[in-house]
Amino acid sequence: MQAMSEECCRHFYGDAHTAGDFHRLMTGLAGRQDTQYSYLNALCAVDADDRVVGACVSYDGAELRRLRQPFIDAVREAFGRDFSDIPEETSAGELYLDSLAVEPAWQGQGIAKALLRATAERAAKMGCGPVGLLVDNNNPRAERLYASVGFVAAGTNSWGGHPMKHMVLKAK
Repeated sequence: MQAMSEECCRHFYGDAHTAGDFHRLMTGLAGRQDTQYSYLNALCAVDADDRVVGACVSYDGAELRRLRQPFIDAVREAFGRDFSDIPEETSAGELYLDSLAVEPAWQGQGIAKALLRATAERAAKMGCGPVGLLVDNNNPRAERLYASVGFVAAGTNSWGGHPMKHMVLKAK
């Protein structure tokens, strides 16, 4: 949820529910093996005590529809909202970087860049095409981070009710 804005999260849970309700839903999805937010799709940065201080979730864009369906079903069941028509933010031939977050106390220490680089290595090992992501047009700080490791603008999209920029990691 940290990777999404509060407004974006609210877009999914609506006015009749809380961020806590959405957190419980997302935590449940992260614990499953068949969702886009699954722990199987996560790379984590940990501190000396093995506590997660940052995470990056990515998956083969060809799997988006299958991996997204549990999210759509869970939101419908928990919040009575239907997002079955949500636009696709990725496609086959791209390792889609869905979410990236670093605990606030650990930000500014290079963890996000290390996770981005590890995701690029993961894409190469998987034989997926380039790493792609969406960045909220209202998040220039994140856009600068992505650009600093080699992401370039490759179009526009929307997600969670927000206009987004599609960025792709350029080949070295």
